[in-house]
Amino acid sequence: MIDTEAAARRLIADVWNAGREESAYELIAPECPGLGGTGPEATLAWHRERRAAFPDLRYKIVDLVADGDRAAVHWRAAGTQVGQFGPVPPTGRVASYSGASFLRFDANGRIVDVWSVNELFQVLQQLGVEMIPPPGVSGSAG
Repeated sequence: MIDTEAAARRLIADVWNAGREESAYELIAPECPGLGGTGPEATLAWHRERRAAFPDLRYKIVDLVADGDRAAVHWRAAGTQVGQFGPVPPTGRVASYSGASFLRFDANGRIVDVWSVNELFQVLQQLGVEMIPPPGVSGSAG
């Protein structure tokens, strides 16, 4: 039986926090979806892009539940935006947010699917992005 908890912890410690790209090739299966493709390289592309915007971004595991071929991780992250983040130019501001990632593993213990949700709206607010609704949209339901 695979140790999905240990693999999930290693993904966060090695790939997300330490930038150890070689670990991604051990942990991520070729069919795992990522940024613009699949496999370790597509997963790394997402993390490279995020690290370019927030070089000191660090994730902390708040809670982790693993069972069978799946693991769920509730995490918190914080980092200073010194590079372009989507349409947002560098601000020098610290953004702190939380999210959850759900991982599914194959029989060899490699990640074949990742699904994440996070507080992106909070990140944008902390970076000073003004959210203006389009014309005709009101804040009340009708």
